[in-house]
Amino acid sequence: MDTEASSPTPPAPFRSRALATEAVHAGRDDLASLGLHAAPIDLSTTYPSYDSQGEAARIDAFATTGARPDGPPVYARLDNPTTARFETALARLEGTASAVAFASGMAALTAVLLARASLGLRHVVAVRPLYGCSDHLLGAGLLGTEVTWTDPAGIAEAIRPDTGLVMVETPANPTLAEIDIRAVAHSCGSVPLLVDSTFATPVLQRPVEHGARIVLHSATKYLGGHGDVMGGVVACDEEFAATLRQVRFATGGVLHPMAGYLLLRGLSTLPVRMRAASASAAELARRLSADPRIARVHYPEVGGAMVSFEVSGDPHRIISAVRLITPAVSLGSVDTLIQHPASISHRIVAEGDRRAAGVGDRLLRMSVGLEDVEDLWTDLCQALSDEAAVPVRPAAAAGTPAPRTRPPAARPTGSAGR
Repeated sequence: MDTEASSPTPPAPFRSRALATEAVHAGRDDLASLGLHAAPIDLSTTYPSYDSQGEAARIDAFATTGARPDGPPVYARLDNPTTARFETALARLEGTASAVAFASGMAALTAVLLARASLGLRHVVAVRPLYGCSDHLLGAGLLGTEVTWTDPAGIAEAIRPDTGLVMVETPANPTLAEIDIRAVAHSCGSVPLLVDSTFATPVLQRPVEHGARIVLHSATKYLGGHGDVMGGVVACDEEFAATLRQVRFATGGVLHPMAGYLLLRGLSTLPVRMRAASASAAELARRLSADPRIARVHYPEVGGAMVSFEVSGDPHRIISAVRLITPAVSLGSVDTLIQHPASISHRIVAEGDRRAAGVGDRLLRMSVGLEDVEDLWTDLCQALSDEAAVPVRPAAAAGTPAPRTRPPAARPTGSAGR
């Protein structure tokens, strides 16, 4: 059990380090001085203290400032040493002063919205497509928020005096549409821009370097990387992080320390996993683009391990025919997953809105893992061949790479899972 202060001791100043080095060492810089090699796991829910007056003063200070208490931990809902290590590491990778972890990506977004609403800033400007549950949370008004949907060019005009947040997702789920973060940040003026960067991770983009002020990750995906942990995290400046900690304490959306440990471990291999999976995804996108059984391929300019493609035949037969690839929701694991968004992740979205967003009935989304690319291609080809009576594109188009597309935004109202 980690009996040190609730957050890892900051290391001595060092020269700028490469992302791959930070992924391995951030959040662990004090381990050698503690006589440890692996990060410890602190599973305590509460901590003894014989100084009740001192505890009262520390709790008062947290209630006032939201800063992590000095000294040993107080209570697991307030802070946890293991989770704090993950937060420190993720902040370093994103280039922010702080990060605050939550039980899921949706818990993290909820905390952001509540933090802004607490200042009377309940209006959100958002650009579609967003992850379906994010869209639903904004549009349904479950937290008392009001949303204005717009395209990137309309952001400045949509901002009002009570606008507390501008939200975008890039690359977006499931179409992989991309947004110019720097241009959007300029349009936001003084309103914070939140970028959901789950698909890209800090390996492929660091939104704060382009003007964003808040970065959201569903840590369940690539940050964990093995399909065995759920979590969310917000990277931001310390002032906003302090408010988020207060919201987390009050609402209870805390990240379990075991999850914090697994996420910290996941970060150590994140650059290697992302680069390997991205190389395979790019190759599969290239081959799919040249395959006459495929109508269109979506693959983002920033790269990454996600590929979406529209088939000429029946997508459900392909889902049922894969053997190596796993048909399942979620993404970012070491194994390759494929799903039919119109049936699952965006099922709750009205059919017309799904289609307008580019989420058609023949669209499949694939999260490419670490298997050999030839084995993945063999499985895809077998599944495509097993799909009976597949209409083939006109001969003139066969073998010609399908264009990357950025479909017009729709209005989803919810989803079952990423």
